[in-house]
Amino acid sequence: MTDAPLAAPPSKARGAFYVETVTYVHHWTDTLFTLRTTRDPGLRFDNGQFVMLGLEVNGKPLLRAYSIASANYADELEFYSIKVPDGPLTSILMNIKVGDEILVGKKPTGTLVLDGLRPGKNLYLMGTGTGLAPFLSLVRDPDVYERFEKVIVTHTVREVADLSYRQFLETDLPNDPDLGEMVSPKLIYYPTVTREPFKTEGRITDLIQSGKLSQDIGLPQLDPARDRVMLCGGPSVLADLKQLLLDRGYEEGSVAKPGDFVLERAFVET
Repeated sequence: MTDAPLAAPPSKARGAFYVETVTYVHHWTDTLFTLRTTRDPGLRFDNGQFVMLGLEVNGKPLLRAYSIASANYADELEFYSIKVPDGPLTSILMNIKVGDEILVGKKPTGTLVLDGLRPGKNLYLMGTGTGLAPFLSLVRDPDVYERFEKVIVTHTVREVADLSYRQFLETDLPNDPDLGEMVSPKLIYYPTVTREPFKTEGRITDLIQSGKLSQDIGLPQLDPARDRVMLCGGPSVLADLKQLLLDRGYEEGSVAKPGDFVLERAFVET
C-alpha cells in the first residue's frame, strides 16, 4: 500500500472530465483487458465506486460507467473491461495503447460502498465477468477487514481463462507486504466456471441454493442476521441474486438507509 505522491502534477481537464494518460494495458483474453491511467490528485473516491470513462470520438466524448478496480489510495486508476468488436466504445477502447489519452469523470458515484451496509460478521462480494472490478478495489481496503471477520469473493465466468485476477486474489494479495497479514486469514476467493470443466462449476445462484458454496468455504448458509452481500455483474444474474436474497429475508441498502445487501446496476456492456 502506497500513499499518493505529495506533488503529483494535476491532469489536464476538459469540462467534467480529467484527461488522463494510459500507463499500462494488459489483454487477458480476446474478450477481456485491463488498463491503468494516471490519476489527478484532485480525484477522490470511495472504494467500490465507479466513474464515467471514455474517449473523444469525432469531437464528442463517448462514455460508459466503469468501476474503479484500484484502491482509493493508489497512485494510478485501474479499470477492467470487456471487448465488444461492434461496441461503440469498447471496439475503440480495446485498441488503446500506453501513452494515449483517456477521459475520466470527475464525479465518482455508486452503491457498492461500505456505508450502504449494516454491521455484520461476513462480507460476500459476488461478481460475474467484469463485475469483479469494484471488488478488486474493496479487497484492498483495510477498513473492509476491520469491519468483517471473513471476506468472501465469488467470481463467476464462462471459461477458466476469464478468471483474470485469479493469481492476484489467490496469491499476490494474501502475500502483499503491506496488506497480507490482514488479508490472509480473512479473504476467501471462490471462482466458478459455467462452460468448462473446473474445480467449481456452475452459476453462483445454483451453488448458493444447493448449499455447495457454504459447504466449500466452510461457512453457514447466507443469513441476513450475520452476512452482508454486495452484487455486481450482468443484469440477469443480478436479478436472480437479488431475488434469492430477498427470499431469504435480506433488505436492500443504500448510503441513505444501510441494509443487508447492495447491488450495482451500472455495468459496462459496450
